[in-house]
Amino acid sequence: MPILDFNDIFYTAFEPKQSNRFIMEVDGIPSYLIKGVGAVSLTNSAVPLNHINVQRYVKGKTIWNTIQFTMYEAITPSGAQSVMEWVRLGHESVTGRDGYSDFYKKDLTFKVLGPVGDVVSEWKIIGALVTEANFGDYSWDDDGTAVNIQVTVQPDYCVLNY
Repeated sequence: MPILDFNDIFYTAFEPKQSNRFIMEVDGIPSYLIKGVGAVSLTNSAVPLNHINVQRYVKGKTIWNTIQFTMYEAITPSGAQSVMEWVRLGHESVTGRDGYSDFYKKDLTFKVLGPVGDVVSEWKIIGALVTEANFGDYSWDDDGTAVNIQVTVQPDYCVLNY
């Protein structure tokens, strides 16, 4: 029977990543307006292989799931205007024209920061297109809460650099 090492049993120092230490970079949107972002996630489909009376599986297509981020709606610079400029690259509501994917797909960068502001993790979100935008709710019953914009993007794929 192997003998356990002292460091495997007792305290080992580590620094966990914290959810409030991040920067999201989107071309055309100031980073300080982005106040929250959902996690990068993917789904691998399973392809069944039938053989006599058993079934086994191999990996099918990988689907990168949508990512949602939340922005402040500022008076200036307008978060809504920034998002609509991105949306208009794919569809201009006044003329009804659609754009080429080369125009409306953007590469985003999601950086996780360490305690001293160093970048400890970086996701590249490649070929993201806006699938949904919600420009916030307004109500006279509210007590002055900041208006938020919700943007959902569909990436082609994502790369975890480190």
